[in-house]
Amino acid sequence: MSMRNPYAAYESNAVTTAAPGELTLMLYNGCLKFIKQAKRAIEEKDFEGKNLNIQKTQNIISELMVTLNMDIPVSKQMMQMYEYMNHRLIEANIKNDATLLDEVEEFIIEFRDTWKEVVLINRKAQHSGSERA
Repeated sequence: MSMRNPYAAYESNAVTTAAPGELTLMLYNGCLKFIKQAKRAIEEKDFEGKNLNIQKTQNIISELMVTLNMDIPVSKQMMQMYEYMNHRLIEANIKNDATLLDEVEEFIIEFRDTWKEVVLINRKAQHSGSERA
């Protein structure tokens, strides 16, 4: 990797070395980033920017949907929520409605915060297990 853009090298390394749980956190944080950018674009009447950032959010939600383990019962409810959020993003894009983006943002924050707790619990369990060994 070229040192011309050290930030890109760092970002690439962070993704390739992250544990699966941390990758999911990155996806949720990416959603929040693009939702904020889409809301700003709506305020600034930058419809191209709004569309681009909503599509980026939808792509991340699609990735979250694809990675769900459907053998776990809660995954069915999560799939429904992701489908709902995707539908709301489409509406927000068509209507230029930032309040719909606020709704999706609240769900993503809740999912991200819950997932962050899961990652911390797993990390503590792994760490305490390695101390006993």
